[in-house]
Amino acid sequence: MNRRFVSVCLILLAAVSLAGCGQGEKGKAQVWVTRDRGATLLDEGRVPAGLTALQGLDRLTPVETGYGGAFVSKIDGVASSRLHQRDWFFFVNGYEADRGAAAYRLRAGDVEWWDYRSWRGSERAPVVVGAFPEPFLHGYDGKRRAAAVRFGPGLGAEAHALARVVRAGSVAALGRPVAPAANLLVVTTGRPGMTARLRSGERAGEPVRFVVSGRAFARSLARNPALTRRRYQAAAGNNP
Repeated sequence: MNRRFVSVCLILLAAVSLAGCGQGEKGKAQVWVTRDRGATLLDEGRVPAGLTALQGLDRLTPVETGYGGAFVSKIDGVASSRLHQRDWFFFVNGYEADRGAAAYRLRAGDVEWWDYRSWRGSERAPVVVGAFPEPFLHGYDGKRRAAAVRFGPGLGAEAHALARVVRAGSVAALGRPVAPAANLLVVTTGRPGMTARLRSGERAGEPVRFVVSGRAFARSLARNPALTRRRYQAAAGNNP
């Protein structure tokens, strides 16, 4: 076997290896497993970027799937149940995923979150606050949007502190226009808490509008962005 043939084989093997590991993606992604809208943490860990979300979950805990692997039916022994109307819901960087876990490729910094909850009488949650400062930092499917912060009277200091957290390129008082395609963080007065919704569209990756209310809460969130971790929406005294 000549040296040229060996070299070609090694190159081909390396290419196959990279393809199987997510095209050589570097870094780590986080995986969370919770139940009841984040009230109980079941498991968490870090996995290599480049895996699919399903592979990342499987690295952390036992998983069972249905429909040819397109649907996650059981995680760590906790199964979806039509009888009890409970299911596993899947988020990436705060967005409810728009595809199966086997079809989403994790990027460095992504937050993959599985939550087991009732779907009886509950509305969809297209975007939640629990992965903050995502999706401002890493977006969705590798696409990050520009970020803007707008603030109410007397809240400029808090707004600038939060702008550093979300890496916003635009900080101004309420009333200043915001690009339609930008992710928006609003700092205002009111009951302490944080809510999130899509600014437009209905799919994961669309621009978001997060509202942080209460001066003290805004200051605390700027110091500790994990304050709302694993919550759907955040309000003083509860974890809805």
